[in-house]
Amino acid sequence: MNFTFNHFNFNVLDLGRSLAFYEKALGLKEAHRKERENFTLVYLTDGVTSFELELTYLFDRKEPYDLGEVEFHLAMQVKDFEAAHKLHAEMGCICYENSDMGIYFIEDPDGYWIEIVPER
Repeated sequence: MNFTFNHFNFNVLDLGRSLAFYEKALGLKEAHRKERENFTLVYLTDGVTSFELELTYLFDRKEPYDLGEVEFHLAMQVKDFEAAHKLHAEMGCICYENSDMGIYFIEDPDGYWIEIVPER
């Protein structure tokens, strides 16, 4: 058996706000969605790989999700690291930088961390 990555999920409180953030911050676009009675699933793509980020919007959820100690994260790589850093600094979403490792993290509207690494 061979397992391959398919998608990763983040639960979000405001689907529109999250879609806008992911498009502006990371260039992710909606690939497809599933509408159900109590929730919507939106799958985002980078347009290059087959991996998707699934955003789950539960209609009756009003309080922020407990993300624990935020010890998990999604990682994205980018060719123009300096331009990406400038954009994220302007957006005010950089939450942690590790210049020794040459990486930084941004935080989405729901508190999820995304690691930004330069393409190597």
